[in-house]
Amino acid sequence: MPDSLHELAEQLDRFASERDWQQFHSPKNLASALIVEAGELLEHFQWLTEAQSRDLSPDKLEAVRLEVADVLLYLIQLSNALGIDPVSAARDKLATNAVRYPVGKARGSSLKHDEL
Repeated sequence: MPDSLHELAEQLDRFASERDWQQFHSPKNLASALIVEAGELLEHFQWLTEAQSRDLSPDKLEAVRLEVADVLLYLIQLSNALGIDPVSAARDKLATNAVRYPVGKARGSSLKHDEL
């Protein structure tokens, strides 16, 4: 995964460079665009039941797939703009969460770590 994510980041950087879009890609703008795309992703699930959200039609699933791609692409661009390795950051966060949510206390619970 890290290699493919790195390759995707390079491809995305070339795409933006060819269009001279880096001038618009400040961390603030990228974070804003990321939130907009995450909202568009959420729209596909608004008003669905839990069961419906797990059983999307092929058309709806394709629309969700494209929104997931948009979210990922903006997250990669934001990470690059700030010099963050998203895979390393995610691994670090997983290790932190393993301590905050020990299996013995967190299994089957939706409580926040400070409520366990």
